[in-house]
Amino acid sequence: MKSEKLTAAVNGRNIFVLGLLVAIIATALETLRLRYMNYLVYTDSTLDFWNGINPYTQRFVDEHGRYFLYTPVFSVLYAPIAFLPKWLGPFVWNLTNYALFALSGFTLPKQYDAYKVKIFLFLLLILEQSIFPFQFNIVVAYCFLFAFTLLERGKGFWAVLLIMISTTTKVYGIVELLLLFCYQKPFRHLCYAALLGILLLMLPALKTGFDGLLPCYENWWNMLTQHQSDTFYVSLLYAYPLRYVLDYYRWIQLLTVGLVVVLFFCKYQRWGDFRFRAFVLGVLMGWVILFGDSSETHTYLIALTGYMLW
Repeated sequence: MKSEKLTAAVNGRNIFVLGLLVAIIATALETLRLRYMNYLVYTDSTLDFWNGINPYTQRFVDEHGRYFLYTPVFSVLYAPIAFLPKWLGPFVWNLTNYALFALSGFTLPKQYDAYKVKIFLFLLLILEQSIFPFQFNIVVAYCFLFAFTLLERGKGFWAVLLIMISTTTKVYGIVELLLLFCYQKPFRHLCYAALLGILLLMLPALKTGFDGLLPCYENWWNMLTQHQSDTFYVSLLYAYPLRYVLDYYRWIQLLTVGLVVVLFFCKYQRWGDFRFRAFVLGVLMGWVILFGDSSETHTYLIALTGYMLW
């Protein structure tokens, strides 16, 4: 048994190092070739925010060739990277995210001990595919995993904090709040979620002041709406034959998530079963992508991570 664990640890380390080398090379190539556009979008929009310039404009889209769709909360939390030199920031962003994603997988609850290396190996290709364009979906994926592990270890406050950071920067994380009912003191944790959510949403007031907070969020929402009408997505809602009922996609989303919630509460007897909790998390991570109205190729890192948990 000890020999098997040692072999798994060595294999995991080797795979991690190999992936890290690929991430370094990918980051260097894309930075040297000035193809790190997502990184520039994150950085320039954050600098605009702190300089009092609205990043949610057509001007920004024309200059960068893409939209900035993240909330003003993102511009506050991303600031330490945005102010780094532009030759250093891309490496800090990509390599930190790579390492944290790996850590989130290798620190999963002990029930996954026999599978952690396999899970990381399975996800490594799409992880590297997300490294090349400096994707934020890596952050969302490891927030899901870290929060799950913290909940399993009885660290509810810190789990909720991660869930709300994910929610207030890219809304996907909010679905993990459903899992709180599987653990002790769910309503206390939901109160934590409400309070932390309010505090996080108020962070942009550090720059805008409270008078400018609401207009800032209105600018973000308007850009999000415009992006929705201009971009092609790859969620299940755009697949044949569902695309013919795309005008009713909100109803489809509500019906499917409603079905998940109803089934979850109908199975309350199984909330104490670790396998059930992992299954539910996997379904939720898949749902936000398969039935999301803004899903793109790289977001499938989140869905596949959930699939591996399942």
